[in-house]
Amino acid sequence: MMSMPASLIGFAIFKSLDTRLSFPFTPIENVLVQTVAVAVGSMPLSAGYVGVIPALERLLKPEEGGPIMLSSSKLILWGLGVAFFGVFFAVPLRKQVIIREKLKFPSGTATALITDEKVEAGSVDDHERSDSIDPAIDPIIEKESGWEKKTRLLLYAFLVSGAYTILSYFFPVIRNLPIFGAAAASKWLWTLNPSPAYLGQGIIMGSETTGHMLLGAVIGWAILSPMAKSYGWAPGPVDDWQKGSRGWMVWVSLAIMLSDSILSLIAIILEYGMRQINSREKSRRGSYEPLTQPDTESVSGALTARQRRKLKLDRQALEDDAPPEHLVPNTVVFGGLFLSGLLCIGVTRIVFGQVPLYATVVAFFLALVLSVMGVRALGQTDLNPVSGISKLTQLVFALIVPASNPAAVAINLVVGAVSEAGAQQAGDIMQDLKTGYLLRASPRAQFYGQLIGSIFGAVISAFVYRIYAAVYPIPGELFQVPTAHVWIDCSRLVYGEGLPTGAWAFSIGFGTLFAFTTAFKIYLGRPTPFIPGGIAVAVGMYNVPSFTLARAAGGLIQWYWKRNFSTSGDTMMIILASGLILGEGVTSLANLVMANFRVPHF
Repeated sequence: MMSMPASLIGFAIFKSLDTRLSFPFTPIENVLVQTVAVAVGSMPLSAGYVGVIPALERLLKPEEGGPIMLSSSKLILWGLGVAFFGVFFAVPLRKQVIIREKLKFPSGTATALITDEKVEAGSVDDHERSDSIDPAIDPIIEKESGWEKKTRLLLYAFLVSGAYTILSYFFPVIRNLPIFGAAAASKWLWTLNPSPAYLGQGIIMGSETTGHMLLGAVIGWAILSPMAKSYGWAPGPVDDWQKGSRGWMVWVSLAIMLSDSILSLIAIILEYGMRQINSREKSRRGSYEPLTQPDTESVSGALTARQRRKLKLDRQALEDDAPPEHLVPNTVVFGGLFLSGLLCIGVTRIVFGQVPLYATVVAFFLALVLSVMGVRALGQTDLNPVSGISKLTQLVFALIVPASNPAAVAINLVVGAVSEAGAQQAGDIMQDLKTGYLLRASPRAQFYGQLIGSIFGAVISAFVYRIYAAVYPIPGELFQVPTAHVWIDCSRLVYGEGLPTGAWAFSIGFGTLFAFTTAFKIYLGRPTPFIPGGIAVAVGMYNVPSFTLARAAGGLIQWYWKRNFSTSGDTMMIILASGLILGEGVTSLANLVMANFRVPHF
């Protein structure tokens, strides 16, 4: 959700300086501003300044090797060490998830539409209106006339969403409506959060993804949660991350995500390898041409249906992508990935001498695999499950680093932070690349903008964290750092009691099941709405039902519209969704200010 406020604020600033600029400020320039701003603003999350670092400095016990206090220079060095490898690794994934699969990335899509509308509305003359979004590059976007009507709809949706958000501060009960009864709400967490942003995200995601999320919510929260509670596998309150069924189910959902992501990554690698082999074979043949050219139709007819679909996708991807001069060269990508990996490993060794070299190397490669999981989840559901990714890494390293190591908990925290940083950075740039793709911005410019923003973000975030830590008690009444507690509790859990009873068996079972469904979907190579997607099901299981139900309602609205009106007015529906997301995102800042000044509420 950071992309949209960054785009809005960037537009407001640079449009106010329009007369002093030597170049027109178009949506493409706005995308670059947004990319740099998001890179700077997300660094506190990527570098762990709200989770891992406070846990190491404030919560780690002496018998666990703590506390580990870091100087400002080491904080900056750590931020720079984890800032880049996720960005480099995301670039090869762009073609697969954005161009070939056309994953929605709801916030990125909404930001593209709003950026286009803002610049159109801000233009003085008709010839200055950009109409930047190309309908050929994404079926969800189609051009329609009447930008004034679209702007009016965007404004109305913004106002309705903003009014709800402000109202929810004074009446928090409306965020969790017990639509299935008080017992289901209080004991099993079945409530509805009628968030306009959730509804808008569901409209953009579509009925297929939200339907699979709803299936995951039903399996997890209506079947597995009561089962875990009744059999004593999760005896605590349902929403307890340690003893409750929420903490029990997280391992099942992560197993599903992992199996889906690993198979998807293998498919990408195999496809890339086959392309390289074919390219070398053609080069080896040189300029040889057969005396008689084969008939294209006969060749096409000889292919299987699956091969023809793949050939069509390859051609479309080539046509839809940016010109070669605007793409990031492979030498830069793979060279940068290698060097940024060395930087990450070296910096971790310097800053955290307790972490063995082999552990950092394994954490780096594990982070790359798990980044695929984060990117795919973000593209389908608008949620990057970085918290779950870090937990999975912590579990893996509990098997690698023995509990007899006196710094085992500290090591566990640091390697988890490496995985979280990679997934966070990859997800951030992929969301912005989706915006740039729809607006025909240069991926190369966005890539370099992300790198520049990450450098500044690493430096600025370190100083801001150090200032806050010096002024306020952490943890304290104002900054309770709940994320830091989750981090260290998870490390102590995996080194103490291990996974909850029954979690291993169900994780393996569901992981295997969705490995088969994912492999089958990859083999078919076409949309398969009735075969559940592993990522979407896992996200529905990972989050409480209130997260899923409103999105499912948005997906239902999208399905109803498609069924009754075909593609007529698709753009208006996406604008409606974008206004709902933007309204809540912007006015939530007012809620934060009121909470900070302790404005009374019911």
